[in-house]
Amino acid sequence: MEKKFSLEELNNVSEIEIVYKRKVKCKASERPLIVSPADSYEVFLHYWNDDRIELLEEFKVMFLNRANRVLQILPVSTGGITGTVADPRLILAAAIRIAGCSIILAHNHPSGSLRPSKADEELTLKIKEAAKYHDIQVLDHLIVSPEGYYSFADEGLL
Repeated sequence: MEKKFSLEELNNVSEIEIVYKRKVKCKASERPLIVSPADSYEVFLHYWNDDRIELLEEFKVMFLNRANRVLQILPVSTGGITGTVADPRLILAAAIRIAGCSIILAHNHPSGSLRPSKADEELTLKIKEAAKYHDIQVLDHLIVSPEGYYSFADEGLL
């Protein structure tokens, strides 16, 4: 059989390693348990920078294990005053990498408005549909502010 690639070319191919390194050394039972949108809001707000929540739009994702215990909060993107971009591929890649069973999406509106935009609704459905193929459930999408939250699940949009 004839060689088609040089050793140099073959060494230019990256390998992927699936590893999840916990930085927090606690038992799963000691992690926050999410049973309602209010619970996820409380956890998200703890990880939001008070100095930025009314200045820049940010998108974060909470990954949960099978028992709805929080595994990780991932800051996905930071945008400007009127928007940010959340790439569903990055969100799902992270969920798969840490073996998350479900996710909760969250972003803020610097204006303080808790009403979802059409783009918010479309992104939520896009991520939900993509997650289905990996048996990952999107439990909710919150729009957060220092004064409260809007839950897509509570409003029947999931």
